Amino acid sequence: MGLDFTAIDFETANGFRGSPCAVGLTKVRGGLVVEEASWLMRPPENHDRFDHHNVRIHGIRPEQVAGLPRFGELFPEIGAFIGGDVLAAHNAAFDLGVIRSGLEVSGLPGPAYDYVCTVMLSRRCYSLVSNSLPYAAEEAGVPLVNHHDAAEDARACAGILIDIAARNGAGSIAELYLSLGLAVSRQPAFDPLRDPLSKASRSALDALAAGPGAGASSPRALRPFQSGWPDEGANPLPNALAEPGHPLFGQTVVFTGDLVISRPEAKIRSAELGARPESRVTARTTVLVVGDGFVAADLRSGRLTGKARRVLELHGRGQRIEVLSEAEFLQMVGGHLAPAAVA
Repeated sequence: MGLDFTAIDFETANGFRGSPCAVGLTKVRGGLVVEEASWLMRPPENHDRFDHHNVRIHGIRPEQVAGLPRFGELFPEIGAFIGGDVLAAHNAAFDLGVIRSGLEVSGLPGPAYDYVCTVMLSRRCYSLVSNSLPYAAEEAGVPLVNHHDAAEDARACAGILIDIAARNGAGSIAELYLSLGLAVSRQPAFDPLRDPLSKASRSALDALAAGPGAGASSPRALRPFQSGWPDEGANPLPNALAEPGHPLFGQTVVFTGDLVISRPEAKIRSAELGARPESRVTARTTVLVVGDGFVAADLRSGRLTGKARRVLELHGRGQRIEVLSEAEFLQMVGGHLAPAAVA
């Protein structure tokens, strides 16, 4: 068996991961790209609001998908392209979650998929201060001009996986994961009429039932002014029973800047997934989550908090610390970002 897989990338209309409006797919056989496909689509009914935040990132507007098939109608074609392949995605928990939530709120069952995450592989095999797609693609020597174009992002993801396999002398995904001591993850088959809904779908449906203004894509509530430093809250212990394949499992996470969610909530979410939250950057720190609308490009522009500057210093001395935007963090923990924030 050669290096065979399909890379996938979704763009969503709003903060709910079950609102796909575009998908890109890249099929790889024997370590070479052999076929690509992409579609625009309408998100599932009642979850098809386009937030300004999302439109600003990917440029897809509601009038561009008006009259197109909804995700549930289009999924048979998407599924046929994937076939029985292992799926690869950059932050795979998000993209596999799009499939699950998008089908769940459409009332449709979904197949099982084995999948790999190029964020985790980049973290393991590269030494980058950010493992966001542009940084990992640059390290892999893969062109990425239009980030957040689903087709181009899927192609970049495929290129990263091909590069990492080559660096490890692996001729297949099975060989690569065996050499790294990792296990390929699996999203089981599901039927929303029979199985419990995912947390993201339950939250979205509960918000929908609660009425206008309560959904994942509702405007960000104004916060009362608070002087002084943000409330750090307690540092809960990591959940030892969390999924070892999750990108945050086993990481030591510190938060900095103004977050959309509170720091205590962020710490709880990370601990539930097996991370150890702490309040300051130390020699133990492996992940720094930066608020204030930070994006990975800010690492080059210099618009950084004191903690982020400290991370860059430590990274320069050989300590492997990864910097995440809050949007990337929330994708990993299954949350959403309000329209006013930047992914």
